[in-house]
Amino acid sequence: MSRVRGRARVLHEVSFVARPGRVTGFLGSNGAGKTSTLRVLLGLDRPQAGRALIDGRRYAELDRPLTVAGALLDGSGAHRSRTARAHLRWMALSNGLPRSRVDEVLEVVGLTAEAGKRAGRFSLGMSRRLGLAAALLGDPPVLILDEPVNGLDPAGIRWMRAFLRDSAAQGRTVLLSSHLMGELAETADDVVIIDHGVVVADGTLAEVVGDHPTLEDAFLARTTATAEGPSW
Repeated sequence: MSRVRGRARVLHEVSFVARPGRVTGFLGSNGAGKTSTLRVLLGLDRPQAGRALIDGRRYAELDRPLTVAGALLDGSGAHRSRTARAHLRWMALSNGLPRSRVDEVLEVVGLTAEAGKRAGRFSLGMSRRLGLAAALLGDPPVLILDEPVNGLDPAGIRWMRAFLRDSAAQGRTVLLSSHLMGELAETADDVVIIDHGVVVADGTLAEVVGDHPTLEDAFLARTTATAEGPSW
């Protein structure tokens, strides 16, 4: 798929597949096109050419999207004045999900004690956990997560890594965008590298790293570094 914003090319013939039972790491420096790609996939932006499909359908065609694909983009998506539980309850209602599911996902992400707190009082890490809880409401087979470890402390990062690996082991398709090389090397089965809106590498972690000592070295070899260096 391709997307242009004004006169600027944002995405150019981006094409890759995230597979069930695997964590696909979507890697690129800031501004490379990661979030733009995920926004098109989730129907928030329209491509000028091509299609982005989830289980063979566009996101807008899904009857109960939370039961097919759970997504975490920037922030939690909750209004600042709403409590965590209230935010999740209306989301569950919108997709015909039982209210009991709200308490289940709050427990999964470790926010049970904070369920009555207003989202505006959440730290960045807590907001990411609330966003993940929303993504899990429908117990979807697909997870689409944009920089999910942002704002998490080291313990939270370890928890997120284990959660993603466990989700893939259960057969879920996990698409994870990040600019953190070390974290992806610890988590991903497959890696897609995007640079200036173009996919420059796509394969298993071992294939992408190849003869390079680390994923960071492989990334530098495949992308265009500016005079100031890449922005991770």
